[in-house]
Parts: sequence; structure tokens; C-alpha cells
Amino acid sequence: MHKVFLSFGSNLGDRTQNIRIAITGLSQHGVQLIRCSSFIETDPVGGPPQPKYINAAAAVETDLSPHELLKLIHVIEHELGRVRTTVNGPRTIDIDILLYDNIKIQSDELTIPHPRMNERDFVLKPLKEIQ
Repeated sequence: MHKVFLSFGSNLGDRTQNIRIAITGLSQHGVQLIRCSSFIETDPVGGPPQPKYINAAAAVETDLSPHELLKLIHVIEHELGRVRTTVNGPRTIDIDILLYDNIKIQSDELTIPHPRMNERDFVLKPLKEIQ
């Protein structure tokens, strides 16, 4: 099993429920929740004017490879109505892979550790809570 840290954000619809549904969706596909942070409300960073976010982080374990996990994340985001039209735009759900064991990946599809996580308090605060 691989230990992975994920970040969640939502600023459309029932923001808290969107994150809960995403976590449940992951667990239904063999991604085991170990610990989840508190849910915090944050201001949007970049992008067009938009509502505030609810953010959280989770520690999970999975047998999926990083790219398999990313594919699953995209399916869950799609199922929750995520539409990628505007960079840093509003979204029903955003799930990012922050850390995956101690590996480093840099490809067109995936970068681990997440390249901007250390610049974002809305990621670092929940992540520190569960590490």
C-alpha cells in the first residue's frame, strides 16, 4: 500500500458535501481514508471573481499507481460536475495529489510533489493538521 496525501477544494454547490462525496467515491474504488483534516473556508486564489472555497486534506492508502489514482480522481471530479473551462475558475470539486510516498514525478499529466503546495495556505494548513 502507498501512502498518499490529497487536497480537496470546492466553491460551487454544497461545498462540504462535494468533498465528502469525493472522499466516499475514492473509498469505493479501494482508496482507504486514514485521516481527514478539518474543513476550512478560504478565499479564492487567482482566476476570475468567484465564491469562497471549502478546503480539506486527507491521508489515504492505495494500491493504485500515481497515474491510475489521477485517472480515478478525474472520473470523480467529472461525476461531481467539474467542468474545466477557466484556469483557476470556480469548481464543484478539485482533488490534487500532493504527496505519494516519497516519489517524485514530473510529466505533462502529473507532478508530485504538487508544484505549488508550499505556496498555498489553503493546502498547507489542512495538510499540517493530518501529518
